[in-house]
Amino acid sequence: MDAASTDFDVAFRPGNPLDLSDPPIPDPEPGTWIIPAGSVQGEGALPTPIDLEVFQDIVIPLRDGVALYGDVYRPASATGPLPVILSYTPYGKRGGWWNTNMAATRFGVPPKDVSGFQAFEALDPAYWCANDYALVVVDARGTGHSGGDMLFFGAAEGHDVYDTIEWIAAQDWCTGKIGMAGNSQLSMVQWATAAVHPPHLAAIAPWEGMNDIYRDVNVRGGIPYTDFHDQDIIAFLHGTGRFEDITEMIRRYPTDNAYWGDKRPDLSTVDVPAYVVASWSNPIHTRGTLQAFRQLGSERKWLRIHNVQEWVDIATPERVEDLRRFFDRYLHGHDNGWEDTPRVRLSVLDPGGEDIVDRVEPTWPPEHVTPTPLYLDGATGRLTAEPPEKEASVSYDSTDKKAAAVFRFSVERETELLGPLSLQLWIETSEGDDLDVYAAVYKTDADGDVLYHFPFPGLGAGAFADVLAQDGKLPSAVAYAGPLGRIRASHRALDPERSTELEPYLTHAREELVSRGQVVKLDLALWPTGMLLHPGETLVLEIAGHPAGPTTPPRTQPIDPDAEDVHSRNAGTHTIRTGGSLASRLLLPLAP
Repeated sequence: MDAASTDFDVAFRPGNPLDLSDPPIPDPEPGTWIIPAGSVQGEGALPTPIDLEVFQDIVIPLRDGVALYGDVYRPASATGPLPVILSYTPYGKRGGWWNTNMAATRFGVPPKDVSGFQAFEALDPAYWCANDYALVVVDARGTGHSGGDMLFFGAAEGHDVYDTIEWIAAQDWCTGKIGMAGNSQLSMVQWATAAVHPPHLAAIAPWEGMNDIYRDVNVRGGIPYTDFHDQDIIAFLHGTGRFEDITEMIRRYPTDNAYWGDKRPDLSTVDVPAYVVASWSNPIHTRGTLQAFRQLGSERKWLRIHNVQEWVDIATPERVEDLRRFFDRYLHGHDNGWEDTPRVRLSVLDPGGEDIVDRVEPTWPPEHVTPTPLYLDGATGRLTAEPPEKEASVSYDSTDKKAAAVFRFSVERETELLGPLSLQLWIETSEGDDLDVYAAVYKTDADGDVLYHFPFPGLGAGAFADVLAQDGKLPSAVAYAGPLGRIRASHRALDPERSTELEPYLTHAREELVSRGQVVKLDLALWPTGMLLHPGETLVLEIAGHPAGPTTPPRTQPIDPDAEDVHSRNAGTHTIRTGGSLASRLLLPLAP
């Protein structure tokens, strides 16, 4: 849909012209092509196991007259219709910057595991066609050569995919059974699509996809953060139209409203089978993916929380086989026992040690977790099991990027954290009328060295550090130390119906500014984690007026060292109150 088809005054920015893509996005060349068996797309790549038939640059009409371009991959030997797996992408179905520079093989996926014909964050047509599927990859509205203006998530994009699915279902090469798959934004669009109920959508497989762009990244905790969106995503998208301007929309609508609500699909009525995949270490998608799984109305839903990076996981052969069993059941209709697959499989990370992988759990969220407080002691810089009797305080310069309040807890027994964390702070500012507060929880070894989890197998700490490291921090795109959280004090109002002890839910309905010296209570949510703590290690809580902890904010491009100051409301000194009647505390999800 274009801007006129919504109830909002949507802002657009000029799109990035196609001729700026490096390498270029190929011009449309409609026709039918054969990729012979044994073809190799890249050094060491998996040879295609069969002849592939490609219907290239098919035109898909939408209800408003806009035309999208797509590619269809089928086994050349197919004599009848096949079920279809659809990937709807803004990154280019073929060629262009993303498919060249962000290929999974550059991030630790062995070349022999993929054919090289797959689009960025999408499935490999060589594998799926060899297993009796057709794969369709479509350029999203306003990207590539597809018409219209690019819309970022929301119901309008869901309706575009609805039309795409129903058009595909009417083709003689499709059985009418259509599934969706893909990482990240290719996952997010599955939520939007499933929420508008295309009749021929038979199953979805969202691999790491947030479901609330306001709370999960762009205005997390009420603090605008658009660097990742503008400089890592939009800057590398190309098309013929305009692009929805999320940054301008944050300026127009800084609090939650119907515009942002439209980009938060209601999944409670979704009843199609869903295979949902998440991780603890994704700096963009962790919370939203797990929230979406919880909200799904379908009784046929499965969750797997892995311990690697999403691009690696979706290309790992045994994970691909697992996904095929799911689609075989719900697209081909094979009675293959998929329903016996555990409903929840998860990993528990052990930064500096050995992770637990694919542990079976009865539910998500886990029911056996005990919310357990550790109290902040401003006098000693410790976290204590009992609230300090005496009031104390600790302060930091809210504008100094190296200043932070740090609290430590010495681990004395084997401990597992499983689920979301929360931090309740009593805090004040010496200047200004607001506070931006950031928190990080991580662990160190006996020598005080931070322990990291690296989700790219085969790529160590230095893989991207030379390009992206800042002030001694590793990039959150490639290193995970523990859960993070942030909050703007003026957005501190809670939704009592949706909040829990471990998971406070902010309404973001209005701003309530503070006065200098006014002590306010902030309920700061830290994202879910699964993490092991061992005797001799130290659990660290770091609180600051800037992104806290040993990793940087989510970025994949070199970081502008001044970027985080653009939206900050901080001024002067923040003072945290502890003990007595102002018992600031960290609440941990302890699993037995």
